[in-house]
Amino acid sequence: MKIGPIELSNPTVFAPLAGITNLPMRLLAKAAGCALVYSEMVSANGLAHGAAKTRQLLASTPAEKPLNIQIFGSDPAMMAEAARQVEASGAQMVDINCGCAVKKILKCNSGVALMREPRQAEAVIRAVRAAIKIPLTIKIRTGWDPSGNEALEMARIAQDNGVNAIAVHPRTAKQAFTGHADWTLIGRIKTLVRIPVIGNGDIARASDALRMLTETGCDAVMVGRAAVGNPFIFAQIIDVLADRTPREASIPERLVVMEEYINATVAYLGEKAACFMLRSRLGWFAKGLPQASQFRNAIRQVRSKEECLGLLEKFRQAIVEKYES
Repeated sequence: MKIGPIELSNPTVFAPLAGITNLPMRLLAKAAGCALVYSEMVSANGLAHGAAKTRQLLASTPAEKPLNIQIFGSDPAMMAEAARQVEASGAQMVDINCGCAVKKILKCNSGVALMREPRQAEAVIRAVRAAIKIPLTIKIRTGWDPSGNEALEMARIAQDNGVNAIAVHPRTAKQAFTGHADWTLIGRIKTLVRIPVIGNGDIARASDALRMLTETGCDAVMVGRAAVGNPFIFAQIIDVLADRTPREASIPERLVVMEEYINATVAYLGEKAACFMLRSRLGWFAKGLPQASQFRNAIRQVRSKEECLGLLEKFRQAIVEKYES
């Protein structure tokens, strides 16, 4: 599939996840074969006002290209300025968040709040489209009405105003991440528009991705929570789409990825901030492994990269001993 002039190597996409899909996590997804990665959502207000922490979210490396930076806000002029900064940073695409249902985002009339105000959403899309030359995408939900009519209207607005692709998470604002995603809405939107449609929601394993593509006719699949701590799912999806048996990552491979994540996170955030983050997030990668609960408990107080790597080595040794006993 192509988004504007950018051709993706395969139909896999890593979803934007607030506080999670930073540079280190995206690099793991790319290494596993993911064709397109999204940043965590970036405040247009923060970029427009020069906030250093917000600006850091634009950090990237050539290894993760193509990168789609997702911005959120409701003021057309501010969103346009943020989009210009994203383009200047070297990102290959800009995405407008029209799907986040977190209260603090809704309070500033951003995210899925835009789906209640189609005129405002259209003004934002027009302003951003006029401000940049790189491809523009949007990510939406079902909306506030479970009928999906708001999503269909947003899809029409997007296509009419130069958006190059649309990602659809077919849950309502009230559902958040609960219940089930209504994949039929993805199919309805695919039938309605000519631009590429990326399906999102309830892809827990590689076979789900094939089923979504088959049932909805969407052009690509977007994986979110299932890829957190498990970037191997992208390689498995590629296997399934090529009619190969998906290969499970070996324990040594999983431990190597954990080490890569430690090193990349320290390089990205600095040792102190990285260790604070790794206390909770490194445990995601250990899910399902022997001695995982002991490892998660051990890393809760790590203070240095050396300590973190040492605990990872102890974890490896504990697994080896368990298998040899």
